[in-house]
Amino acid sequence: MDTDPNRSAVAFAGARRIAAGPLHDVAARVKAFVDSGDPTTVFVFDAQTSEPVELDLRGSVEDVLGRLAGSTAPAGPEATAVEAPVRRGPGRPRLGVEAHEVTLLPRHWEWLRTQPGGASVTLRKLVEGARRASGGKDRVRAAHDATYRFMLAVAGDEPGFEEAMRALYAGDRARFDAAIAAWPLDVRDHALRLAEDGL
Repeated sequence: MDTDPNRSAVAFAGARRIAAGPLHDVAARVKAFVDSGDPTTVFVFDAQTSEPVELDLRGSVEDVLGRLAGSTAPAGPEATAVEAPVRRGPGRPRLGVEAHEVTLLPRHWEWLRTQPGGASVTLRKLVEGARRASGGKDRVRAAHDATYRFMLAVAGDEPGFEEAMRALYAGDRARFDAAIAAWPLDVRDHALRLAEDGL
């Protein structure tokens, strides 16, 4: 996962949510929790995708947050700021366009050459059309994936886990709610939030 310190994250100590919000804030809370001596295993997730977030908790809170921000410059008056030159590649940087290789059959290239605006414009229009057409399915799949990742990590041993998984992928809200009803409150609430678009 991208460790942008402003990216939204959530942290659980066992079945208890201990932090949620920008990754920078979550990392500070997790560091304080670990330093308190509590032996409970801590899980940190991307708040949207439930991808695990690895935090390097060595040193002080400032050390942790400095690494998170990618700061490796020495602190203090001897520190010097060195700005690397920005290398520009192909594409239109102001529009955020990136150049990548696309492999197509000759007939596809022939067709693209005949389209108004050329191959790039036509491919962008085709991709945008496909994204709009599959938007609902993509949201459902993303919700299923995020819920599965979270539940497997935090609730894999909870009663009703397998039934909850079946209900999630069947899109059956009532069965899903019933399967997780006895789970710890923080776990249940977060699973319901993640699953919302998939039920």
